[in-house]
Amino acid sequence: MRPLVRTLLKGSLKQIRHIAAVRQAEAHGLVAEVYAQARREFGVVAPPLALHSPAPEALAAAWLLLRETLLAEGRVSRAAKEAVATAVSRANDCPYCVEVHEAKLATLPGAGGHAPLARWAYRSGGSPAAGGGPPPFDAAQAPEILGTAVTFHYLNRMVRLFLPDSPVPGAAPAAGRAPVMRMVARAMRPDPTATVAPGASLGLLPAAPLPAGLGWAKDSPAVAGALARAVASVDAAAERWVPEAVRALLHAELAVREGTVPGPSRAWLDTATAPLAAGHLPAARLALLIALNPSQITDADIAAFRAPHPGDRELVELASWAALTAAVRIGTRLDGPARPTTSAAR
Repeated sequence: MRPLVRTLLKGSLKQIRHIAAVRQAEAHGLVAEVYAQARREFGVVAPPLALHSPAPEALAAAWLLLRETLLAEGRVSRAAKEAVATAVSRANDCPYCVEVHEAKLATLPGAGGHAPLARWAYRSGGSPAAGGGPPPFDAAQAPEILGTAVTFHYLNRMVRLFLPDSPVPGAAPAAGRAPVMRMVARAMRPDPTATVAPGASLGLLPAAPLPAGLGWAKDSPAVAGALARAVASVDAAAERWVPEAVRALLHAELAVREGTVPGPSRAWLDTATAPLAAGHLPAARLALLIALNPSQITDADIAAFRAPHPGDRELVELASWAALTAAVRIGTRLDGPARPTTSAAR
């Protein structure tokens, strides 16, 4: 199985669909800085990160979110955060992310015992009416846990668009997939000399105010800084070229739906975009699908967007903005515990 592991790690960027990721040998400027940090502190430039590379600011935003919530050392164990990442990915029907983070969780000390936290994370993207009782973590742990949930509500949407259902080739034997993924997970580790200290990535993007509704992040300057800088950077890119009518429509639809997934048909998409000018429809339809129901995206949706916007950068910027807008909206519905509880995250 080891040759397959080497093949997976070496050729993983070839799995990325719809865009051409920047190869490590050709990276420069901000892309090269992010790639260098990722190799040192994550062990590899993984496809869910590299798919952002045609848009350097979006790449930096994704790295800040991933690093400062999931990877940086803090009050919450890596195993607890991987349990959150896995459960959120399962709720969002993102099998690629489930496979990767379930495998990583299995390699970590203390992998068991996070069932209450996983149940909370699975419900995190749903309607506030779903309830579920107090969260199984305390206020001091809330920034890292809630931040990890927001990060994966974002990344799942990007992965659903740009990556296949599994990082393991379809020809691999079913019985060997889990062992292979555990070996890949063990290979994805920081340089032994690197300390993943909170906040060390923040200098990649300019400082910005924390978005309204994410006050739970304030007790962690690193998590708050990552969220604030990522959102500001992604929003600024969208504001440069995504029509205001498209941006307003996405915010309105997210506010109306509040955690409900539209479907099963795509009639909702026609209804939502009916008031828009014809020239705005390709971007609006794709943005709504990314944010609200990525499983309904088709190649025809990508082609319709590509006709007026042929560049990879524009596709990544639109997707990043739609996915992060949806994730932040989810984040505004989350909150820390009303009272300290026996933690499942230590």
